[in-house]
Amino acid sequence: QVQLVESGGGLVQPGGSLRLSCAASGRIFSISVMGWYRQAPGKQRELVATATAGSGRTYADSVKGRFTISRDNRKNTVYLEMTSLKPEDTAVYYCKCRDGLHDYWGQGTQVTVSS
Repeated sequence: QVQLVESGGGLVQPGGSLRLSCAASGRIFSISVMGWYRQAPGKQRELVATATAGSGRTYADSVKGRFTISRDNRKNTVYLEMTSLKPEDTAVYYCKCRDGLHDYWGQGTQVTVSS
């Protein structure tokens, strides 16, 4: 079983920045992909960004050029650097990882972009 713990959410003004972190722990076999998803009120959960154990990175079109995902494989930790934040980025952000054949989710961290 793998546990994911997210941190770094909060309230920020439009145009501001936040950095989210997600650390995996427990009985880890081999984490291939780590990523971030978000869910705004009344909307479906959507992919924000993913990072493979190598250099593969994917981003949602809505965050390209503003968000950067990075990963520390030795620490089993993934980060999401968010800049130029907009009110529409407001959501609960969830971390997800794939370990072997299993997917695991974190509990989520709230990001609110508001003046």
